[in-house]
Amino acid sequence: MTPRTTQGARGGRLTEEERDLLTALREEPPASGLPEDADRWSTWDTGERGPLPHPSWLVTELAAVDQELGVLKTGKEADVELIRRSVPGTARECLLAAKRYRAPDHRRFHRDAEYLEGRRMRKSRENRAMSVSSSFGRGLLAEQWAVAEFRVLGELRSAGIPVPYPVQRVGTEVLLEFVGDADGSPAPRLAELRPTPDVLEDLWIQTLSALFGLAEQGLTHGDLSCYNVLVHNGEIVLIDLPQAVDVVANPSGTRYLERDVRNITDWFRSRGLPEDRIDLPEVSRSLSQAARLLPR
Repeated sequence: MTPRTTQGARGGRLTEEERDLLTALREEPPASGLPEDADRWSTWDTGERGPLPHPSWLVTELAAVDQELGVLKTGKEADVELIRRSVPGTARECLLAAKRYRAPDHRRFHRDAEYLEGRRMRKSRENRAMSVSSSFGRGLLAEQWAVAEFRVLGELRSAGIPVPYPVQRVGTEVLLEFVGDADGSPAPRLAELRPTPDVLEDLWIQTLSALFGLAEQGLTHGDLSCYNVLVHNGEIVLIDLPQAVDVVANPSGTRYLERDVRNITDWFRSRGLPEDRIDLPEVSRSLSQAARLLPR
């Protein structure tokens, strides 16, 4: 049966998954022609791309190849691999972090409904499928997390908030700027640091600034802790944002915002930040004002 016959049986409409598959089949070079050590051709010509302007370090040539260098992180919802994207025969290359959301049967969705309040898929059938956690619905949820993270990172990056540049999304894989050194060593998490008082103060100021940046976009991280804040060359970078909460649309938005503030201030307090620098109620109130939850 030809693709034309298949389309005709359904009124000429293809699902997003089928469109992505057709694009890949039409445009991806044959795997047999891969240079040695490469795992695939660059996927730059498929899926969604990050916001303009694309950073100068990013390899966008269609002749580029991707080589997997190892696992950066494993988690309940996704694994993160280190990838080198390079143009064979040239010095053009960059490191990327490939976040791959787990297949529906290997993920836990017990908290998805809470985070997704205030978000809507376009079709009521999709909303119903996700709400009852059918096999179809779990598949949509897995991809929706990738879509959500890619889009929110693009918005935050464009707003000047310290997050990794979102390179591209293809299905449930999100390619991100690698935050770390040129040798592939990842930047440490906040939890791994034992900063001096001066450095601790600077990190506190940076973190508050990032939280206010999120609030001004009407968002809070949703799962903020010392484990999803990286510190690279003295600057913080927020990561793991698929569950970013719209604090206005989500009925639990205020609770998520206050929990984020409490979690991160607890870490700074545990590292010795003076109590007179931590006013939890005032920080929460100011962030709520910035997010337009309270009048200024």
